[in-house]
Amino acid sequence: MTKPVYLVLVWLGVLSAFTLLLFGWDKLMAKLGRRRIPEASLLFACLAGGAAGGLVGMYLFHHKIRKPKFYVTVPLLVILDAVLFAVVLMRT
Repeated sequence: MTKPVYLVLVWLGVLSAFTLLLFGWDKLMAKLGRRRIPEASLLFACLAGGAAGGLVGMYLFHHKIRKPKFYVTVPLLVILDAVLFAVVLMRT
């Protein structure tokens, strides 16, 4: 595996794990009635490369699954991440 492909895989993996934790933490804080993570921060984490983790977190924690801002945007960002990864893979 070439270095750019490896770096992109690590980036997507780390960001996805982080975003999954963000969704889980936000759900826990919602249940406890505590201070929440802003929606913009959750979406930014998805945009930065954590969309796969965000999508898993949405359905694992049943969190933000009724909000169009999330159930439309996050799957599209997963597709975008996959396309960008494919571009990196083809160029190396």
